[in-house]
Amino acid sequence: MDNVYDILVERGFIEQATDAEEIRNLLGSKSVAFYIGFDATADSLTAGHFLTIMAMMHMQKAGHRPIALLGGGTTMVGDPSGKSDMRKIMTKETIDHNAQCFYNQLSRFINFNDGSAVVVNNADWLLNLNYIEFLREVGACFSVNRMLAAECYKQRMEKGLTFFEFNYMVMQSYDFLKLNEMYNCELEMGGNDQWSNIIGGVELVRRKLGKPAYGLTFKLLTTSDGIKMGKTMKGAVWLDPAKTSPYEFYQYWRNIEDVKVEECLGLLTFLPMDEVRRLGALEGSEINTAKEILAYEITRIVHGQEEADKARETSKSFFGGAKDNADIPTTKVELDGDEISLVDLLVISKLAPSKSEARRLIESGSVSVNDDKVTDRNASVAKEAIEGGLILKKGKKTFHKITL
Repeated sequence: MDNVYDILVERGFIEQATDAEEIRNLLGSKSVAFYIGFDATADSLTAGHFLTIMAMMHMQKAGHRPIALLGGGTTMVGDPSGKSDMRKIMTKETIDHNAQCFYNQLSRFINFNDGSAVVVNNADWLLNLNYIEFLREVGACFSVNRMLAAECYKQRMEKGLTFFEFNYMVMQSYDFLKLNEMYNCELEMGGNDQWSNIIGGVELVRRKLGKPAYGLTFKLLTTSDGIKMGKTMKGAVWLDPAKTSPYEFYQYWRNIEDVKVEECLGLLTFLPMDEVRRLGALEGSEINTAKEILAYEITRIVHGQEEADKARETSKSFFGGAKDNADIPTTKVELDGDEISLVDLLVISKLAPSKSEARRLIESGSVSVNDDKVTDRNASVAKEAIEGGLILKKGKKTFHKITL
């Protein structure tokens, strides 16, 4: 059987590793317990989480034991990594609800039966810590000078880093220590923005327990401009179909940049790498075939084959001019009169973030109503036109249905 470390390297996952050769040897010699943490900041996982979930799935298929750590404790503080401001404080009830939502979603991808994977919540050990004892036993192992030099804190120093958030690295490191003691967890994995926190945990385990511990990070999904992928005009791309419909999810991946197709095929599907490279090498209009396969495969993994089939057919029908498929994103509107301005419809449907942007889209010829291009910024839509379902189109690829 292939070493899963080689699989993760070939598919493009691994960005940094504490001891690459040692980790490879470890993963090739026995079943390894590893963990990835998920702070419960929302009631659904996102497309950004999906990359780490795929890595967990590869690891479990290779016989290793995933530990999904739900951050019921760490979420109450908030990770400053990559954040320009302090995270909004959430109630324990909200965090507990979000954590349960995460577990329900993770269970679709990870097999937690018969102890083949474990889900734990760090609230179990963080919320009732004795502060003085914790400082003596754990805090004494951390150098403030080194912590301030860490990337996760650097970008916050100018705007202001609270002592509240400063504790986050120590808390995450303590998670690794506890999981090592409880489950003999030897490896922490996470996004590349977690490197400093992961290093803290590795060093704490080695120092306090005198045992081997390792860490590795995955590349972050970004556009060619370095912006995190998984964002749309509406916000995050969610794994919950009630927040991002399977059709919208499919369309997001169908419309990614040409230069990102091969990378996403490697990271977010289980297609053989020979096929990934073949599809990634397509050029011109043929790259659209690769995008359709990418969108279908990711949607199938996340939402199941039936929803993936429906999303693909919906996409094909709309690109072919059909307007009767119920799976297109839909917004219901209430009218005060007999008509509504097209500008307002674009904003209500979130096809435009503001009225000024809506007017710009209309004047540039980027908006169609039921396949008729509209360039008058003052155009209105009659109530009768909406009663049967009106189709707004932005550009060539974005459709939205308006109903009453």
